[in-house]
Amino acid sequence: QVQLVESAGGTVQPGGSLRLSCAASGRIFSMNFMGWYRQAPGKDRELVARISSGGITESGDSVAGRFAISRDYAENKVYLQMNNLKPEDTAVYFCNAQNSWQNYWGQGTQVTVSS
Repeated sequence: QVQLVESAGGTVQPGGSLRLSCAASGRIFSMNFMGWYRQAPGKDRELVARISSGGITESGDSVAGRFAISRDYAENKVYLQMNNLKPEDTAVYFCNAQNSWQNYWGQGTQVTVSS
């Protein structure tokens, strides 16, 4: 089992920045990827960014160059640094841990970008 707890999101003005964190516990060593997904109202959940156990990162096209994922292996935490936020980034953000046969989710945290 893996447990994931996201930090609180918040409301940010367009162009602003916000950092989310995810504290992981349990069998983290068996997970191939940890990352962030988001879901806006009426839309499917989509990949924001993820990082492999080897440190390789990938991000969705809509956030490339603006968002960055990082991982603290010692603290079992994953971070999402979000810069130059846009109204279309408004969504519930979910922390995720997965391998080939297991998929774990945090409870989600709301991020709202609005003036």
